[in-house]
Amino acid sequence: MRFNFRFFSNPDQNLQFIKQLILVFSQTMRYLSFGAFGLMIYQLGYTTDPEKLFFTTKVFEAMVFLLGLAIILRNILSNLSVKNRRIVFEFVVAIFLLVSVLIRWDVFGGYSPDVLLFSKKYILTNIFVTLIFLQELGKFSLLVNKLKLSPSLIFILSFSILTVIGTALLYLPRSTTAGISLIDAFFTATSAVCVTGLIVLDTSTAFTPFGQVIIMTLFQIGGLGMMTFTTFFGFFFKGSLSIENSLFIRDYINENNVGAISSTLIKIVIFTLLVEFSAALLIYFFTDDTLFDSAGRKIFFASFHAISAFCNAGFSTLSAGLYEPGFRFLYHMHLVVAVTIVLGGIGFPVFINYYNYILRVLKGTFRFVFFGEMYRHTPRVSNINTRLVIYTSGILLLVGFITYWFFEADFTLKGLSLYGKFVTSFFGAVTPRTAGFNSVDMTALSVPTILIYLILMWIGASPGSTGGGIKTSTFAVALLNTWAVATGRRRVEVFGRQISAETHRKAFAVIALSFFTIGLGVFLVTVFNPELDLIDVAFEIFSAYSTVGLSLGITAQLSTASKLVVAVVMFFGRVGTLTILVAVSRKIKERRYKYPEETVYIT
Repeated sequence: MRFNFRFFSNPDQNLQFIKQLILVFSQTMRYLSFGAFGLMIYQLGYTTDPEKLFFTTKVFEAMVFLLGLAIILRNILSNLSVKNRRIVFEFVVAIFLLVSVLIRWDVFGGYSPDVLLFSKKYILTNIFVTLIFLQELGKFSLLVNKLKLSPSLIFILSFSILTVIGTALLYLPRSTTAGISLIDAFFTATSAVCVTGLIVLDTSTAFTPFGQVIIMTLFQIGGLGMMTFTTFFGFFFKGSLSIENSLFIRDYINENNVGAISSTLIKIVIFTLLVEFSAALLIYFFTDDTLFDSAGRKIFFASFHAISAFCNAGFSTLSAGLYEPGFRFLYHMHLVVAVTIVLGGIGFPVFINYYNYILRVLKGTFRFVFFGEMYRHTPRVSNINTRLVIYTSGILLLVGFITYWFFEADFTLKGLSLYGKFVTSFFGAVTPRTAGFNSVDMTALSVPTILIYLILMWIGASPGSTGGGIKTSTFAVALLNTWAVATGRRRVEVFGRQISAETHRKAFAVIALSFFTIGLGVFLVTVFNPELDLIDVAFEIFSAYSTVGLSLGITAQLSTASKLVVAVVMFFGRVGTLTILVAVSRKIKERRYKYPEETVYIT
């Protein structure tokens, strides 16, 4: 449907005036959606003081009404077709918001006013306000490239902003059962955003369901990445990405083909939701009903642990993790969690690579079966990065499984059935790869296992994944380069390809920076908490840097200064020390001259 407006005699003036009105209503929508969402969170997370409740409710009602009105006026003036999915969605939401507020104000008469806002009965209104907020946030994020900042700096800022928001939300009175200090709220928010899992307070007892939902939301967004999350919503509601947006977001999703940015973004989100939903479903069925008070708690438990596993977050709503009595022998559930961890840590580029490969095979098979077309050679789909990740991940899992089985035979595996030993060993090989879950008593591990865990945690997951560490590809490139030097080769070659010199430099830079960060972290914590054992401190810092979340039980004993150190190490490990260095030094121009070359003796 189209509307013609004639405010001025000149058609160009009419068009310009309408565009200005559309801009005003669009900005009004954005500010009202941000304000209404903020008030909703404040109302849900703050005290039930009658005066504050009455005032914030009235302000929220007014904002919701004005938001619905702004949506309708903006869309009418936009002069767009009702077939547009965003227009239809916004009209439905706007009508619901307007009618619900009018009923609340008893404009129609005879209707119950209890149809809106903060009670559990009014969840639909809160959902609609959240959707409008996500839409506006997504569209706003598409403008971030206009700030003229480097992608690395935007990446760092996005995690910083999310951490600050998470700290504020966890500091709300209704987020915790007995209150929380600012440093503990900051530590927990950092741990959730950086998908680490280190905790200074028991997630199951110290946080309310509202607080647990906040933590779950933080590590879901932190696992995908703030820019990926917001850009997806911006693309979903806007319907397309500009070339400028595509060029900006490609570094975050590791996609070099600009034309495939939108489809890759959709595949990442669909893959994430599909794996998390499947994992939650299996965890639900493999968990006993008698362990929960209600079906709702069981559903939340399954959802929380599925998302935590895929994001390699390591958070659990159980005080002792999966070693909790009643859960420690649910081996089917442990396997589901372990496989979900592997899928989350394997990296989105690997998934996209194999998706394209399988799609080509299926298309070729379909053409052969139904049209009789013969096999046609296609270029290799599985690239070097995918092969290195798969081989390295497989070898590390195998080494971790064998060493855990061998060294823990008389410790955590003692007395278990054969199937129990298999699952526990497999879980023990998976969880130090940045996952952070524990199905055994961590303080009962043997010393050799702890040392192997340090190595596995340091290596971590794969690039482009939800996990941390120096990454499997970095470790593989470093080993290949070392072997090439030892055998006198001038080039690093693998799978019929030559790895570039720039990749070597980046790999060793990441390794050097990781040792520097971990070493400094261990040093500072031992200074601030000299009573702690060195092995425990080293394990804690390795776990923090690689965003693993495993601990030998000292996290709650850390002083305020040590908590700040560990939080900074977690942040550095998640965003990457090399990313931080690049963001800081981006203004340094490359020198065009070249000095004479000399040899430095390395023995």
